[in-house]
Amino acid sequence: MRLLTLGTAAGGGVPQWNCACPGCAAARAEPALRRRHASIAVEAGGGRWYVVNATPDIGEQIEECAALHPGPGRRDTPVAGVILTDAELDHTLGVPRLREASGLRIVATGAVRAALSGGLRLDRVLAPYAGLSWTALPVRRPEALDGGPLEIQGIRISGKRPRYAADLEAEDDAWVVALRVRDRRDGKVLVYAPCLAGWPAGLDDALRDADCVFVDGTFWDDEEPRRAGFTERTATGMGHLPITGPGGTIDRLAALPAARRLYTHLNNTNRLVDPGDAGHRRLAAAGIEAAREGAVIEL
Repeated sequence: MRLLTLGTAAGGGVPQWNCACPGCAAARAEPALRRRHASIAVEAGGGRWYVVNATPDIGEQIEECAALHPGPGRRDTPVAGVILTDAELDHTLGVPRLREASGLRIVATGAVRAALSGGLRLDRVLAPYAGLSWTALPVRRPEALDGGPLEIQGIRISGKRPRYAADLEAEDDAWVVALRVRDRRDGKVLVYAPCLAGWPAGLDDALRDADCVFVDGTFWDDEEPRRAGFTERTATGMGHLPITGPGGTIDRLAALPAARRLYTHLNNTNRLVDPGDAGHRRLAAAGIEAAREGAVIEL
């Protein structure tokens, strides 16, 4: 299995347009410190790729990865579609940016489809440009993706809805899932969980045989959002388990057998956006790393 790390930042990216925190200021001064919204791409066989979460940066993310470039025909593209793990704006606003396609396939749960169709009205908005083709993301059991070598499954994480979808009716409650991908050719397993409001038992089951795991690293500790001064809520109050402290995920992640264990979806206030911060050494001692922009991972 081949993966591309397209982005590693939480909503707003680094720098965030209206933020002058130390992390954003440093990224403005040094472009190498910039981070795009969290996303990966997974090769689905035959040179075809699925982008996991369509961020506002999706155009630039595709341009920065040669494997995703169009060709040989003028409108040939290796991007076969988009898989969504939730309906948050930072994971879905890239869908309209792909409107030049002749058609766009989206793999999502019923709840996420309800949000995009009924809340954002993307079916109606994009119909004059590119029709959306919906495929249900299986949550009960894994299913083959396009009949190819990959099996996919959404692991229910929480019923946390995006604010714009607070009153929408949906056919299921799978608003936030982790994506589990298994390559039937060699048994390699990826789990991508960029948003964790909690740690359900089903996630432990999904991670038990994983070879590569991406986990929500939005905040370093629970008090970080308050300390940064932009909210009165804690990290857990905002729907993200912190990395360290009570309820932190670092010990759970360190205990996993996966060869690669990575944090992604880093907020601009997170100390890990500074590559020289001692937090990276603490992660390394536990066999964990902060995901890098543009990294290629071969499993």
